[in-house]
Amino acid sequence: MGEVLSEAEWTARRDAHAERVRRWTVPHHERRAEGRKHPVLDFLFSYYSHRPSRLERWHPGPGVVLAGDAARAYLRWPAYRETGDGVELDVAAFARERASTIAFARRLLTATASRAPRLGCFGLHEWAMVYRQRPEDVRHNAWPLRLGGTGTDRVVESQRVQCGHFDAFRFFTPDARPRNTLQPTRETQVELEQPGCLHANMDLFKWAYKLDPATPSELVADCFELAARVRELDMRASPYDLSALGYEPVAVETAEGRAEYVRRQAAFAEESAPLRAALIGLTGVLTAGHVTGR
Repeated sequence: MGEVLSEAEWTARRDAHAERVRRWTVPHHERRAEGRKHPVLDFLFSYYSHRPSRLERWHPGPGVVLAGDAARAYLRWPAYRETGDGVELDVAAFARERASTIAFARRLLTATASRAPRLGCFGLHEWAMVYRQRPEDVRHNAWPLRLGGTGTDRVVESQRVQCGHFDAFRFFTPDARPRNTLQPTRETQVELEQPGCLHANMDLFKWAYKLDPATPSELVADCFELAARVRELDMRASPYDLSALGYEPVAVETAEGRAEYVRRQAAFAEESAPLRAALIGLTGVLTAGHVTGR
């Protein structure tokens, strides 16, 4: 039998999780109601497709039984089933339904974890996304470029651009793409992703919610919090001037800024490792289609 949580235990965890993530979901709702855009934080709810309401929702993960009458509320989701002890995730049914997603996530995360971090990109992907663009076409055109358009273009032309993350590369401008030392595709994603990449580490949140509701919500929240902090560095190292929002630049056009970026990038690579390992472990449980010891 798996771990059985009393109603008092699991509702306390549920409520603590919701309170934890409302630090981000409540301000997001407020900004949307007021029609305000945020160039850093909106990304967490627009590029990533996990709705705030789903982020606030708590799930225990495999091998946990929720006791008490209130647990029957979870039966509204087909991934759950009722047992003699309470309500639990039906691991075998979930694994059958999401087999392709589980298999791809396991391949990608395992391959990424097997590689040493590469730390020499200096966040130039954001610069390549605005290279030689007209001001009105720049994605965050409500915010000025620190070096102006010409100065931004010079940085791209004077540095080695070496982005290996397809979901960043696909947003490069047409003029920037040939300047990249790699030409990543969706088909080469598994062979190119590596743990020094900021976007690969932000994407741990994506793989956590792609496996929802099988992913324990505490792990989803851990991955989300990491993504939020990585996104801050991503945009501080970008060509935009976001100092009015409290984001002082990491000036990667300078030697000092590049050194700071590498230090922070290495720290995130180290911090992401146990989260990636936890997700790999989860995919192993789901691939087996059962929880050991049950």
